[in-house]
Amino acid sequence: MDYLMANEEIVIKASAIETIDMALYDLIENGFDLHTKTNAGFKKVPVLWISPERSFHVKEKEIRDKVGKLKLPLITVERTSFAKDPAFKGAYQANIFPNTNGPRGYRKHQQKVATKASSKGTRKFASADVHRDEGQHHYPSDNQKIVYEEIYTPIPTWVTVTYSITLRTEYQQQMNDLMTPFATKTGNINALLIRQEGHQYEAFIQQDFTQGNNMSNLGEDERMFQTKVDIKVLGYLLGDGTNEEVPKVIKKETIVELKIVRERSIIGDEKPWETDNKKYRDI
Repeated sequence: MDYLMANEEIVIKASAIETIDMALYDLIENGFDLHTKTNAGFKKVPVLWISPERSFHVKEKEIRDKVGKLKLPLITVERTSFAKDPAFKGAYQANIFPNTNGPRGYRKHQQKVATKASSKGTRKFASADVHRDEGQHHYPSDNQKIVYEEIYTPIPTWVTVTYSITLRTEYQQQMNDLMTPFATKTGNINALLIRQEGHQYEAFIQQDFTQGNNMSNLGEDERMFQTKVDIKVLGYLLGDGTNEEVPKVIKKETIVELKIVRERSIIGDEKPWETDNKKYRDI
């Protein structure tokens, strides 16, 4: 099927790996917004994304004291796994190859999501036909040339990303304060939604909280309570990041009439611009 008018392209925000990371980080930083009692009063617990080099973290004065030890309590977030599972396909169970036909083809996997009649395009055809037949642009007629507007969106690539949230405290009561929201925020289920830049992903808090501390060790090490909470995010990717143009929503109008241009023959052909409809040459 060809189209009547040029594409109307609407650029949308790309969903990249970093977008999913920021959605999860925002959940811990602002969604949970964890506070606990410290020696300096009731304060918000800092959240640290584990990505820079260790030498960079050592220089951060906000999370370390004068001798370089971590200031507890502290929450760290780390992406531990990234997988493209063939069993996790989302709403589209089959692959749709890119439409690269012609200069107007959007060179990315796309799927038609909506179709509606275009009143503007249909009105143009109806007005032209009735003016040719009746000499008026708005004469009542039974118009059969309906122009439809089609909306295409890129199909996302579904991925599964796992994050480890590590809670570190100096006292047992602080650990209790930080652990409780992870168990109660979702009620009796373990699923919740996270959002970033207009995109929405489904996150699942894993039921097992791995606890570890050095209380049984009577050495000179710094006393620390530690609990690890894993969160699995069912996310999707739109576009190839910096290696491709941004994803777009494409709007197209369908064709309703096909005209083939031909050369006129001089002998026996009609002159359509003449009212008497005489031939070029009568033989």
